[in-house]
Amino acid sequence: MPKRATKLPTEAPVKAAKRLRSPSAGHSTAYVSLQKNRCFVCGPYNADGMHLKFTFDAKRQRYVCRLRVPDRFVGPPGHCHGGIIATILDEAMGKVNKIRNVIALTKEMKVEYVRPVPLGKPLRVESWEKTVAGRAHVNVAEIYDRNGEVLARSEGLFIAIDPEKIAKMFAKFADG
Repeated sequence: MPKRATKLPTEAPVKAAKRLRSPSAGHSTAYVSLQKNRCFVCGPYNADGMHLKFTFDAKRQRYVCRLRVPDRFVGPPGHCHGGIIATILDEAMGKVNKIRNVIALTKEMKVEYVRPVPLGKPLRVESWEKTVAGRAHVNVAEIYDRNGEVLARSEGLFIAIDPEKIAKMFAKFADG
């Protein structure tokens, strides 16, 4: 059974967000904490989603996810669709922003498809921070096969947004 999001009072989303800021404690914003996580990649409340679980490796300052891509995400026969590969990499890079307790949206990303990503086989995704300059965060992610060979990699530019503005704007959409 998926772990439930922390229930926060809707009248104090900004104050509640400040209590949740930890890179390993899930989303650290009032908006995300107030709603049920229906993210296609990591949300436990999306019946059609991938339900991926990322963990934070504090020693290496990386997020890691072990997965097997199900057959329903087929592109070329026996292999993952390129759009799903890009989606996994984007999500992995997005997790890195939690290290600095920021909400940052993807502005652009480059994906290199090194080798076909097989369906149903053990894979590992790792992501880490490359640079930060003001609101601009450049993150990197790679998908590896069971032998540690890189199958796909990406680099993305994320722009940090003001979590207090977002929390106030979306507090009215909180699940009851």
